[in-house]
Amino acid sequence: MFQRLREDISCVFERDPAARNRFEVLTAYPGVHALILHRMNHWLWRHRLRWLARFFSVIARLLTGIEIHPAAKIGRRFFIDHGLGVVIGETAEVGDDCTLYQGVTLGGTSWEPGKRHPTLGNDVVVGAGAKVLGPLHVGDGARIGSNAVVVKDVPAAATMVGIPARVARIADQATPPTEADQRRAETARRIGFEAYGATRDMPDPVANAINAILDHVHHTDARLQEMCAALRALGAQVNDSEIPEIENCAMDDEPAAKQ
Repeated sequence: MFQRLREDISCVFERDPAARNRFEVLTAYPGVHALILHRMNHWLWRHRLRWLARFFSVIARLLTGIEIHPAAKIGRRFFIDHGLGVVIGETAEVGDDCTLYQGVTLGGTSWEPGKRHPTLGNDVVVGAGAKVLGPLHVGDGARIGSNAVVVKDVPAAATMVGIPARVARIADQATPPTEADQRRAETARRIGFEAYGATRDMPDPVANAINAILDHVHHTDARLQEMCAALRALGAQVNDSEIPEIENCAMDDEPAAKQ
């Protein structure tokens, strides 16, 4: 039990940069409180003290804003970030190393007895406001986008977006980033677009436009270098000084902007 508790607290530091120390996590994180109470309620449920388990689950919901049915099966290192409005149904199953954000529902679509709620594999992330409905299976490493509504099985390592949710991308962990991906990331870093990496998995038209701009900047730099080399070969005097990095220019201009 205490080993599970240590794991539940330690995983918070890997997924929430706002976490500062274990005492803060243990005392000020509703997601951790809800998980601890659920593990107690699940023990009561398995030992057929089911009314007591349901009663304490209501208390847990009042204290944390997170509703987890005591019969739900939760794996190791489960993290609910923020957590308000999260609902996990009776026959839901959650694997190891999963993360849920606020407003997530693991719900059912039938009033028939039996398996009615989803099963999440390992290392699944469900974004804020997403709904995963029915006795479907979400594969290992899948990502459910914010506000998506999932009503069918999700392949492993897939990214799901939309209503109803569709597969936007299936990550291939064995395939390294392409040269174009690396070049775009470097150009984005130089111009200060730190959020570039966060949009790679989404078919976002804004991200696609930014990728095109990054490619254009790279090719423009290459063409300018070719032109300068050709002019030097013809005997023209070309300024050999290097073009300053954009991030350095921004730092140099900052004092003037403050004035």
